[in-house]
Amino acid sequence: MPCHEAPKPVTRRQALSMIGGGFGLVAFSNMLNSSLAQAAAQAPHFKPRAKRIIFLFMNGGVSHVDTFDPKPMLEKYDGKPMPGPQVLTQRKTGNLMKSPFKFQKYGECGTELSELWPNVGGVADDICVIRSMWSEIPNHEPCITMMNTGANIIGRPSMGAWITYGLGTENQNLPGYVVLTPTEPLTIGSPLWSSAFLPAIYQGTVVHNTWVEDEPFQAGKVIPNVMNVKDRELQSRDVGFLRHLNEMHLARLHQKDSELEASIKTMETAFRMQTEAPDVFDVSKESKAVLDLYGPGSTALGCLMAVRLVEKGVRYIQICNGGGGNGSWDAHVDMKDHERSCRAVDKPIAGLIRDLKQRGMLDSTLVVFSSDFGRTPWSQNTTGRDHNPRGYSVWLAGGGVKGGVVHGATDEVGYRAVENPHYCSDLHATILHQLGLDHHKMNISVFGRTFHLVEEGDGPIKAILA
Repeated sequence: MPCHEAPKPVTRRQALSMIGGGFGLVAFSNMLNSSLAQAAAQAPHFKPRAKRIIFLFMNGGVSHVDTFDPKPMLEKYDGKPMPGPQVLTQRKTGNLMKSPFKFQKYGECGTELSELWPNVGGVADDICVIRSMWSEIPNHEPCITMMNTGANIIGRPSMGAWITYGLGTENQNLPGYVVLTPTEPLTIGSPLWSSAFLPAIYQGTVVHNTWVEDEPFQAGKVIPNVMNVKDRELQSRDVGFLRHLNEMHLARLHQKDSELEASIKTMETAFRMQTEAPDVFDVSKESKAVLDLYGPGSTALGCLMAVRLVEKGVRYIQICNGGGGNGSWDAHVDMKDHERSCRAVDKPIAGLIRDLKQRGMLDSTLVVFSSDFGRTPWSQNTTGRDHNPRGYSVWLAGGGVKGGVVHGATDEVGYRAVENPHYCSDLHATILHQLGLDHHKMNISVFGRTFHLVEEGDGPIKAILA
């Protein structure tokens, strides 16, 4: 039998070196309790039309036929069966159902929107509505994952991670990719803003934009533990010492460790954030006119934070609306629930467009509004609607996209995209294109194959570009 040698003694220097990575993670946890993606700015593939993205993600399934896609035929055939063979849906459904909401024309462009969007209607001349998006699986999880990562299964990098991987950030004191959400998980949670197999520094930083009525705003509650300290010189020495220990440990590994490298950079970003984050998240410093432009609520807080973040050079910001489970837009029982949901976001989103415009930033900021899918033109539970990925609406504003236009169409009752249909990967390709990124070149080789954010579809939607 082979004999086992007694373990050799370890010096204090070696012990510190071996556990140095742990110190970095502890410091990171105490300073931020969140992941911070930070990378130097990089050149795009070609001249961009937009410098940054604000992605408004409405979790749960916004009904296009009750919001952005008017269907007079639903009024005409209300209560009658869908023509043709019966369509297989996820749940038992009934006959065609008219929208409980009226549509009207807005702006000089005359785009028809539901009465639920009076404020967004006020900026109709700035937005491009795409009424012909489609996806595949009528479940929240795969469609939400597809819209956020380009794949319908978890484990792929999010769009924000791909974009910061391609372009980095313009402000080294703030993360390049921020996710603003009042609650989590949003059906799936962290895989929606994960960097997956991209380097860990590109994952999203989660910020809770929770708004409490009549409670004074406190920047320290937005990202705990990232506040100015009294002795920055002492803290700087501490951070430098921890970085040195981590780098010693990294050198001993004789190979790259993206998680450890990310923790080193994260710790340093958290240190630098103390000078800028408390100020950028303190929306109470805005004028009363600006605060009134957005109104109250978590979405209003998130939209105003997003504008302040893009002003500081943050590359990609995602604002999530809707809580855990199926989300606030999942109207299986009664479509009138959309009235409450729209009321919570209509004014803030319009305020976002107007504020970007008055700050001279709309032309260089691409705003995208999307949900996981649309809803069926027929009823469920008498007054609700089931999931429908075969045809739904998204809209874009600013960032080199034509304003005041409508592109594509669903069929006469709003079930399927039939005119200029676009798989949701085309939306991703369009976003990359406006940032000056060629979706064919956005790739990484791991696990023996090459991955892209956009792996199918027709590419950028050129018809909507200015």
